[in-house]
Amino acid sequence: MLTLHAAPLLRTAPDAAPFAGAAVAVRADRIVAVGPLAELTGAYAGARIRRWPGTLGPGLVHDGPLPAADTPRERVHALLRLGVTAVLAGHLTDPALRAAVERSDLLVLPAAAPPTLALGGRADLAVLDADGACLVTVVAGRIAHRRA
Repeated sequence: MLTLHAAPLLRTAPDAAPFAGAAVAVRADRIVAVGPLAELTGAYAGARIRRWPGTLGPGLVHDGPLPAADTPRERVHALLRLGVTAVLAGHLTDPALRAAVERSDLLVLPAAAPPTLALGGRADLAVLDADGACLVTVVAGRIAHRRA
């Protein structure tokens, strides 16, 4: 099944200017298209459309220690609530924490790299409100966090 994630604004990279009326087409865990919503709905008739408020863009990379919490699972969930879809390997020295990160499908990176939305790339997305708070986190094409 193909899903179109659409938002009033879309940013393809952290330093890119946002543009209006755009969407990201996702099949399984991959990005298959990025562009104007009108074009993508025509190209992918019958796709499920998820309309999000705010700015849609690539998931965030967390480049510090994971937030403190009672369990490794809660530490990972704290990241998902921020729009994080990738962490640095150097901060995963605890085997239980690494296992929780792997179960969540977060990317584990050897070094920080700016996230982007790229054709054929993994569908790691975040939707942020005007204040920068995360509304939705999509990890490898599935919704991992959605603010109520």
